[in-house]
Amino acid sequence: MVGGRRKKRGGATKVETRCQIWREEESGLRQRGRRKGRCREEGGGNCDGDGGEAVSMKKKIGEEDDVMKRKVPKSMRAPIYIYYQLDNYYQNHRRYVKSRNDKQLLHGLGDNSTSSCKPLESSGDLPIVPCGLIAWSVFNDTFKFSSGSSELKVNRKNIAWKSDRNHKFGKDVYPFNFQNGPLIGGGKLDPNTPLSDQEDLIVWMRTAALPSFRKLYGRIEEDLDADDVIVVQLMNNYNAYSFGGKKKLVLSTSSWLGGKNDFFGVASLFIGTFCMLISIVFLLLHVKNPRPYGDAMYTSWNKKSSSS
Repeated sequence: MVGGRRKKRGGATKVETRCQIWREEESGLRQRGRRKGRCREEGGGNCDGDGGEAVSMKKKIGEEDDVMKRKVPKSMRAPIYIYYQLDNYYQNHRRYVKSRNDKQLLHGLGDNSTSSCKPLESSGDLPIVPCGLIAWSVFNDTFKFSSGSSELKVNRKNIAWKSDRNHKFGKDVYPFNFQNGPLIGGGKLDPNTPLSDQEDLIVWMRTAALPSFRKLYGRIEEDLDADDVIVVQLMNNYNAYSFGGKKKLVLSTSSWLGGKNDFFGVASLFIGTFCMLISIVFLLLHVKNPRPYGDAMYTSWNKKSSSS
């Protein structure tokens, strides 16, 4: 889905431009079985092969996908934000949210109270830094962008909150014994880079409240003109097949009001309309059955004057 930057009309403010250039939908084994069954019922000749839309769904984890090309119908002004979106991913699960140790993220191996990180607090009798399910499942798909013959450089600095980098992740804390167990989750971390500089991890560790969420991947610092063809080359590393999830890639710009969010606009209209209807109902009730006025003779000052 592609949206264009609107020009000011009658004092209206510019709104966000959004360009969803590529969408990768991954379904579970059950859905793929249904497709095969329908194919056989319809007499398809290549029900088990990779063809048509089934190609992207049957890519193996770690296999480089085909190059995706999309045309930008309207201009987008830098900076252009790159988001990855996950659907049907419950980062708000209580056990998942609690599976971390904030003191360890800030102080490293000096903090040994990692019981909250179970079942991923240690591996091979050695502690894990960073421990817990959240860090273990960090997103690790990679994307490359190009337009024409030139590569679009992606700036991946300052994608995390400054407060998180400075106050929640230690500058002298390095990954230790990470992803060395028998079960590998998401991506691996550079053991020579402190956690405060590993912004992919910092962005991922700020868990989402809803099962469909977006997280910032980077920024393109170049303008994209109308009819430009964007070539996206990705490495499909993150396993979303196991839980029937979906992965999407979104390019978006923002104005001084921030990014586009239809939910807040719809919610504001709904709440405003509801409040207006309630006020009309109370007004009609007051007109039909007005509250009787009290007798002024019973007020304290009138009592004093009548007694004197």
